[in-house]
Amino acid sequence: MHAHFYTHPLLDAPTIAHGFFGREGGVSEGLYAGLNCGPGSADNKAHVAENRARVTHALEQMPEKLCTLYQIHSPNVVIVHEPYTGTPPQADAHVTNVAGITLGILTADCAPVLFADVAAGVIGAAHAGWKGAHGGVVESTVLAMEKLGATRANISAVIGPCIQQKSYEVGAEFIARFTPAEQSQFFIPSNREGFHRFDLPAYVTKTARAAGLQRVAVLAMDTCSNAAQFFSYRRTTLAGEPDYGRQISAIALR
Repeated sequence: MHAHFYTHPLLDAPTIAHGFFGREGGVSEGLYAGLNCGPGSADNKAHVAENRARVTHALEQMPEKLCTLYQIHSPNVVIVHEPYTGTPPQADAHVTNVAGITLGILTADCAPVLFADVAAGVIGAAHAGWKGAHGGVVESTVLAMEKLGATRANISAVIGPCIQQKSYEVGAEFIARFTPAEQSQFFIPSNREGFHRFDLPAYVTKTARAAGLQRVAVLAMDTCSNAAQFFSYRRTTLAGEPDYGRQISAIALR
């Protein structure tokens, strides 16, 4: 069974391979059933390695050149010249202009963002939960891409499957972190008194536009409510399960 993935026309180019992967097409079992690509989960390491190999195979890339980060909900970005060895860097975005390196981002409700400046031959991938997005991870990814020769006017960004507003209920202490304008734009009242629902992909889109990007798109698929297709930290937590898998979103220059 092949690793199933979604693509977006904004990133379609002969020089770019990209995919937003879900659960389908992997070898993991139990809680992790499907294509769990997260080394940080307690899944069988051999299964995770096989799943990651399937991802690179699906993108026609080399398994040993798949790079993922030790993600910490930061705005930290790494410029990648060669695949990581040993423990990966603690960061939430990485960029490259080297063909054959696959940049991966692991998520389980947070928003994966894939970037490409096709003309300059520069790509990026970012992990944007509310904290990373609020802290400027999209802007820092764009700045790092510029160091490699990209220009903001030419960068396309696609926000992949993540928790959608209908599933993202938050309390008063969460909404207090945002400005009044942001509160009215990205939150709607929940049916529980004192709670709201947060529109993460819309908020990440706002940060991308604020970073000067003109071509921004969203794959509007909800990781939380779609158990057959996606892993979800929130769904797992609400169900009282001890661990969860991570899906991967990946991009490479051919």
